[in-house]
Amino acid sequence: MRAPHVTELRVRYAETDRMGVVYHANYLAWCEVGRTEYIRAAGMTYRAMEEGGVGLAVSEVAMRFHGAARYDDRVRIETRLTEVRSRAVTFEYQLLLAESAARLVSATTRLVSVDRAGRTVALPPEVRTFLDEAAAGPPFRGGAA
Repeated sequence: MRAPHVTELRVRYAETDRMGVVYHANYLAWCEVGRTEYIRAAGMTYRAMEEGGVGLAVSEVAMRFHGAARYDDRVRIETRLTEVRSRAVTFEYQLLLAESAARLVSATTRLVSVDRAGRTVALPPEVRTFLDEAAAGPPFRGGAA
């Protein structure tokens, strides 16, 4: 399995609640950032997939909260593609404080392949091959742990 792709971001004030803690739903949005950047670093974009007629729709999410980020913290998103099936893919994420590596969230998302009408379809062969290779490939340049 390939080393994770790493993306970092800084917590914006708008992402926090009144106590200055990151609102829980933002971690899911950050998983999307990690997933999008993983695919881009592997050599394709979500836009290219969609223009080719296939979308990836989230069908399952599991998140476990271990700690909290606060305004202006740097957050490290480690993303792995852990499973590629005919109609679905699974990504795993670790969200950490960049400075200390303290774990904030462990998450998994499963996405199903859909056509332009939103119907579940098999991944096109070229997309499936790309994702299989992305999952098994060498470490990312400049973005791996």
